[in-house]
Amino acid sequence: MKRFSVILVKVIAGLLFFLNTHAQVVNELPHPDIIPSLTLPICFNKTTNLIFPFKIKSIDRGSKDLLVQKAKGVENVLQLKAAIENFEETNLSVITSDGRLYSFVVFYSSTPGALNLHFVKDSSLIKEPGLQFPVVTNEAVIETDAQNINGLKRDVFWIKDKKYGIRMRLTGLYVRNDVLYFQIQLQNRSTINYDIDMLHFFIKDRKQARRTASQELPVLPLYIYGNNLSVKGDSSQSLVYALPKFTIPDKKWLHVQMMEKNGGRHLQLRIGNRRIVNAKMLAETPSSTLQ
Repeated sequence: MKRFSVILVKVIAGLLFFLNTHAQVVNELPHPDIIPSLTLPICFNKTTNLIFPFKIKSIDRGSKDLLVQKAKGVENVLQLKAAIENFEETNLSVITSDGRLYSFVVFYSSTPGALNLHFVKDSSLIKEPGLQFPVVTNEAVIETDAQNINGLKRDVFWIKDKKYGIRMRLTGLYVRNDVLYFQIQLQNRSTINYDIDMLHFFIKDRKQARRTASQELPVLPLYIYGNNLSVKGDSSQSLVYALPKFTIPDKKWLHVQMMEKNGGRHLQLRIGNRRIVNAKMLAETPSSTLQ
């Protein structure tokens, strides 16, 4: 009995020592800063504009019920719209070129209070995580390369989609340094003009298991060459999208989705990783050697 009491005392003493040591270690751990999330109401039939003080570098949406795109011709304006009415609450994360993270809790509202939100540089609501981004090719070089690619003959076949007189197809895929160039031809064989609501790139699983969420990862263009606003009736045109270099897993597709404004002639291309890694090296030209 005496021996048992001695063992019990030792066990209790050891347990107290462990708890005390563990508490000291926990207290010594740094406490993370909490980045608050801003609430953001959006609706189905109106576009919400988020205006940031710096270029948008990355976007992650929590649900495919959100439609997002950078405003045409600018780098710091993000446009949002609901894909369906009364969607479940979700979130949106945006990182800008100054290394700031903007976090939003997004919910549906048929009458959002404001459609245009402007964020200033010294906003106290935004924390700075000090993110760093790789340096990409000079923008003047990208513009010159895209212009040269626009004049090249078709080099890619069989990746296309069509609906009600509208056809979209990938005609070329090129690479230089850290930039991929997608040459896309749009053709309108109908007599009704095709107004482009959005044309965006995203990576998605090839197959979605039942009862599982399929995450879409947007890929934002660095530069767009050509008319990406509309395609006149009985006409065709070419676009070149410059995207940051990337590859994708075998079980995913790169989707190129084009949606018609106030219409239903939506088109989509699916591009596999094999096609991407076999992108044609863009030949050097005197006009593309700017520094």
